[in-house]
Amino acid sequence: VQLQASGGGLVQAGGSLRLSCAASGRTFSSLGMGWFRQGPGKEREFVAAITRSGGDTYYPDSVKGRFTISRDNAKSTVYLQMDSLKPEDTAVYYCKATTLDYTDYDFIRILYDSQYRGQGTQVTVSS
Repeated sequence: VQLQASGGGLVQAGGSLRLSCAASGRTFSSLGMGWFRQGPGKEREFVAAITRSGGDTYYPDSVKGRFTISRDNAKSTVYLQMDSLKPEDTAVYYCKATTLDYTDYDFIRILYDSQYRGQGTQVTVSS
């Protein structure tokens, strides 16, 4: 599975960005997808995940209500709409994919451990 992320940039606090991640090499509808981020001096952090069908989404409290993950299986692309951005959202954002089966309890862990990761796109939020 190859993943190509795009859409990062510099934005003022309160602004919005939309990240995209295009997947290839596998039938996209067979992939669970997610986004992670790593800020300067911080550990990698889960941001959002979406199941194969798009029927279920997952977010940590830090982004819930501000970020929205979605997918277009016809375009083999997953999106991360980020609104009301804060300086603490500054990080390199990575999309990840898994081909493995998962449950509600282990989906995020499986994504975190997955070898399939995009190259990352920088998001910088100025105050």
